[in-house]
Amino acid sequence: MSSDGDWLKRISSIEQTLANWQPGLLGYGDARKTAVLVTLQADDRGNLQVLFEHRAKTLRRQPGEISFPGGHVEPVDVGPAQTAIREAAEELGISESAIRLLGALDVFPASSNLLVYPFVGVIAEGVKLSPNPDEVEEVFQLPYEQLLNYQPDVYEVTLKPEFPDNFPYHLVPRGRNYSWRTSIQRQYFFQFNGWVIWGLTARILKHFLDVTRNHVTRNQG
Repeated sequence: MSSDGDWLKRISSIEQTLANWQPGLLGYGDARKTAVLVTLQADDRGNLQVLFEHRAKTLRRQPGEISFPGGHVEPVDVGPAQTAIREAAEELGISESAIRLLGALDVFPASSNLLVYPFVGVIAEGVKLSPNPDEVEEVFQLPYEQLLNYQPDVYEVTLKPEFPDNFPYHLVPRGRNYSWRTSIQRQYFFQFNGWVIWGLTARILKHFLDVTRNHVTRNQG
């Protein structure tokens, strides 16, 4: 039989554990981490541009698509921010010192086992790019000010759960008739200067534009 003080000791132990716990996203503790860099650079006339990569068609994942520089967080990286800078430097053929980190955006759960950490950075003025042909077919830039005023096309995609044949419906209230929740994912399409930007890249771009547009509007008000 436990004494009256045992539960207090257990509460104290739980409290100490939670005091040192760093909250994250439930279910993503073992997820792979990827970092991308929304990369900015001024053109020859001093106009701010957003840089995009047209991925090489020989890549195993997402060949020929449009993306921001980025890649998986590796053990050598101190954290996702360093990953974003390292990958951008490698893919664009510039030194890491040529990139200044401006800040972080919201983390995106891209799938059940992948978290994407977006950052924003600016390339120093006058730095020439030399993209890695193994990863990048082409680099192009779109004007930041025009993107701020652009309204992308939006399509709502319904995501429904699929269950294995041996799913224990008998343990669920109402069994197969249980009202499962579906989720709606918005897909954005930026059709700009002949380029089509969609998927996760478009979601990150829209998030970046929304965040910075609100700040620009407040400053101009």
